[in-house]
Amino acid sequence: MRRIALAGVATAAALAVGPGVAGREPGREQAPAAEPTAALATSARLMAGSPARVTAGQMGQSVTLAYSFLSRMMNMYAAGPTPRLVQSFAGGVLGRQHFTDSETYDDALIIDAYLARGTSTGRARAEVIGNGLLYVQAHDPRHDGRLRAAYAPDPLLSPGDVKITNTATPTGVMAWAGQALAQLYAATGKKAYLRGAEAIGNWVQAHCYDPRGVGGYSGGETASGQKLGWKSTEHNIDLYAFFSLLAHQTGDPAWSARAAAAKRFVEAMWDPPQGAFDVGTLGNGSTSNEAELPEDINSWAYLALRDPAYAGSVSWDERNLAVSADGFSGVSYCPGDRSGVWFEGTAHLADALELRGEPGDDAAAARYLADIYYAQSHGPDSDGRGIMTASKNGLTDCAGGMYYTSLHTGATAWYILAAEHVDPFFAILPARSAPVRP
Repeated sequence: MRRIALAGVATAAALAVGPGVAGREPGREQAPAAEPTAALATSARLMAGSPARVTAGQMGQSVTLAYSFLSRMMNMYAAGPTPRLVQSFAGGVLGRQHFTDSETYDDALIIDAYLARGTSTGRARAEVIGNGLLYVQAHDPRHDGRLRAAYAPDPLLSPGDVKITNTATPTGVMAWAGQALAQLYAATGKKAYLRGAEAIGNWVQAHCYDPRGVGGYSGGETASGQKLGWKSTEHNIDLYAFFSLLAHQTGDPAWSARAAAAKRFVEAMWDPPQGAFDVGTLGNGSTSNEAELPEDINSWAYLALRDPAYAGSVSWDERNLAVSADGFSGVSYCPGDRSGVWFEGTAHLADALELRGEPGDDAAAARYLADIYYAQSHGPDSDGRGIMTASKNGLTDCAGGMYYTSLHTGATAWYILAAEHVDPFFAILPARSAPVRP
């Protein structure tokens, strides 16, 4: 997913730029550039750095605190069962700029994190957000099953409460929201969630399926309704997982065929000499875009495909994105800027290493989790609970977007998922069988 120019969420403005942003989804913002204060920079340099290891008890307490951050963010504007979405960022640059959007990608991740908790309370909280997604879907001006990239996090008590703050409809964001609703259906058996997920999938099929080149799905629509011609590897990874869940839950072979189409595109983007995935295509829908080398497509591809043929993609992230700067360690978003740590991506990588399970992977994953654990209480703009987007203000995505030290629900949710060894691209609840992959 990704960005405007704020802190780690992609917006329609960025998505509309062209094929250079084909590897992201909304969920990372771009705000006016800002530099870290001298005090923050100095304090970071004085820090001793993350611990070599974190005990199970310490990690358990850290995860509990991370959940408390999500719950605090969820209750900022309402409490109880009132349907609502969740403000994505708090504090730091974005807080000072009064950026209060609820990024749909982040809402999906929060649902996943609450379901991963495996408690009735967690499930109830996930349903509140899921009901919020269903509400904004039902009251979209187009009434065609789509969701938008971001909304105001107001309580949703009447149609007038639906305030779209980013009208873009990016394919990857749609896939993440649909996947979260499908996960809710698996957890609750409530058909409304499955109907909402299928409506999203049908919108993607009708508006984004693209037979050019090796097929697959294009990037969605801009805020002005313009169809995006480029195709994103990341988006197709997301769709493969989403459509596979729908195939498993509905038994409809059409979803299996759609999942297979997305998977073929992802596999076609594999670059063996590089040992990593290309970001997608240019606007012609067939020429590979090799201008960007983002972290997420490599870790996510392994999480979604679980194919040993692509196991090297995880190692590519480790080799090319490693960062140790100002007392913090982890990985950056892209090789072009390794001046700070992108904590969400560090959690992606930890999760993928846990799943891959090659010699040394468990230890490497534990180190990455220890890095995030340290940032939770020592990072710039820390509140001791949430996870900030980046270890410094102005960390770039190498394509015009920036990340800041504001606390981020998406990064916090990914930390929880990695700490709990949960792969959100598959069925989250262990009681449910994993989806059948085409």
